[in-house]
Amino acid sequence: MRIKKNDQVLVLSGRYRGKQSRVLKVDAASNTVKVEGVNIVKKHVRRSRRNPQGGMLTIEMPIPVSNVQLVCPVCGKRTRIGVRFAGDGSKFRVCKKCNADISQVSPAREKR
Repeated sequence: MRIKKNDQVLVLSGRYRGKQSRVLKVDAASNTVKVEGVNIVKKHVRRSRRNPQGGMLTIEMPIPVSNVQLVCPVCGKRTRIGVRFAGDGSKFRVCKKCNADISQVSPAREKR
């Protein structure tokens, strides 16, 4: 999965289409992401030590990763993500539109 925690993403479909926000959590097993302020639902909870008041909580629920697209921090446009290997063997995520490095995925490899 190429979307990572704290990435800025744009929601492509659903009720929150067009909203740009930050990724809070990524679940690779179910191919979903939790995005800040997106897919908010009300959850009814009973009183407990953890929540002594009880009542209704508003929480973000996960959405499919196919419904979001990364926003490049350099050019500010929504983009697909590519991968580039540097000369020392380190791996970077790359913006397909402006060809800028987004983040490092893995460090340099040691030569054997």
